[in-house]
Amino acid sequence: MELFSDTFFEIAAILIISALAGLLGRALRQPLIVAFIGVGILVGPFGLDLIRSLDKVQLLSELGIAILLFAVGLKLDLRLIRSIGNVAMLTGIGQVIFTSVVGYTIALQLGMSSIHALYVAVALTFSSTIIIVKLLSDKKEIDSLHGQISIGFLIVQDIVVVLAMIFLSALAADASANPVADIAWVILKGLGMLVVVGLLMRYVLPGIMNLMARSEELMVLFSVAWALALSATGDLLGFSKEVGAFLAGISLASTAHREIVSVKMTTLRDFLLLFFFVTLGADFDLSLVGEQIRPAIIFSLFVLLGNPLIVLVIMGIMGYRKRTSFLSGLAVAQISEFSLILAALGLQLGHIDDNVMGLITLVGLITIGLSTYMILYSHRIFDLLSPVLGIFERKNPYREAKSKDIDEKSIDVIIFGLGRYGRNIALSLERDGRTVMGVDFDPKTVESWAEKGRPVQLGDAEDPDLPKLLPLKSTKVIISTIPDYNINLRFLKILKHYNYKGRTVLTQHHSEHAAELVEAGADLILFPFVDAVSGGFVKKLNKCFSENEDDKCGQQ
Repeated sequence: MELFSDTFFEIAAILIISALAGLLGRALRQPLIVAFIGVGILVGPFGLDLIRSLDKVQLLSELGIAILLFAVGLKLDLRLIRSIGNVAMLTGIGQVIFTSVVGYTIALQLGMSSIHALYVAVALTFSSTIIIVKLLSDKKEIDSLHGQISIGFLIVQDIVVVLAMIFLSALAADASANPVADIAWVILKGLGMLVVVGLLMRYVLPGIMNLMARSEELMVLFSVAWALALSATGDLLGFSKEVGAFLAGISLASTAHREIVSVKMTTLRDFLLLFFFVTLGADFDLSLVGEQIRPAIIFSLFVLLGNPLIVLVIMGIMGYRKRTSFLSGLAVAQISEFSLILAALGLQLGHIDDNVMGLITLVGLITIGLSTYMILYSHRIFDLLSPVLGIFERKNPYREAKSKDIDEKSIDVIIFGLGRYGRNIALSLERDGRTVMGVDFDPKTVESWAEKGRPVQLGDAEDPDLPKLLPLKSTKVIISTIPDYNINLRFLKILKHYNYKGRTVLTQHHSEHAAELVEAGADLILFPFVDAVSGGFVKKLNKCFSENEDDKCGQQ
């Protein structure tokens, strides 16, 4: 083990093991957070005991947390919350209140002290924006209604967690006998820092960023330096490094260079956060797992079931359909990296001990691991539970109800997917005198379509209940511009279930699945790349309006 007495070799060993563990995690479709905590357990005192330079690893860990909070502040998009409206705010705050109150009660019933119960309850409240955005992006659902709502209330959670850090920092273990005065003093210092940073944002930072932007390397260097400078200032003023770093991100979010800085920060953030999760795993006391497993299972079940449940209730009351509410609710079925950071802050302040820290870490491992599969297979789970989820849906889910002022008998074509290809098809059909109704799962696209006076419906081609909102009986042709084979196959089954009698046109990029989709019931397959060159898709589509049952709708 002498080899690992050298810090350089120690870090190298940790990185190599982390890379291998990350590869295994990807194979199991798990977030890297779980893999890296596992690496920490492996290289920690209960495993190979490789970490000797703990202070250096801890420094990298703290840098990672600061950059994470800086990146969150940099990406904070309050316009998204406004665009989603009350649902993001009410769902986010409602879930925070429900989880913290019920979690606190459960913790007290399990025999925890008030301060320990408070930390556990607050830790259960927050969900991982990073994990959810990654999973939704992989599933191409980031622009869907439930994706936008999920991101909206996750942003609300991010704001709440920063406020919680400020509050808990004010309750430091060495505080005076007058906690109210301590909190007031911290708030006063925070307001002073906000004023100073606000002035810098208005008069100084834009000019500096424009100057630094002449060299991309200098701009990134300044951004990191600014993040760490405000992080250190926040720590000096008594409301944690994390809050200062978050404020640094917000201060640069209004500059024209925020997107470039954000992209550059991602790799650095992910690399440094590795050490935080490794440190977390190394500090995990395996000897306590036996006594922690029961409360960990109880809290994990509460997070996995209780958090989605309250989202279902709130969104149902607000008039959303059960599918949107359910898929949005799955986004809060885990605790986040912020939960672990908050717990680490509590450990540092002396508010909690290693037992509570270990419990929160164990809950994190369980909920992140299981919720990942819940989100990956969300549509299958919804299909299974759909019959019993009706109790969470109003009789008139007006926020996603059938579009008004549509003469259903006049609709000739329904197009699913209003991207560039879908819009081109719609325009071509409208020039031929067809009345086209659009369907898309992106609220902004639907709003844009409606502003032009066209009939449109917010919905997802995979939603088995969506056809109830569409004029299937009068529609002659339904076109899906979504090229995904599995979605199209499912789409055909849904239309068949609703006894749709018209023609069905699907889209594919590759010919190998075309024959299978035709065999499954499709009348015509469109190939966007081929059609862009030949321009022949209009003639093919026009044949689909033929009353002759033997006309193969242009299919060769």
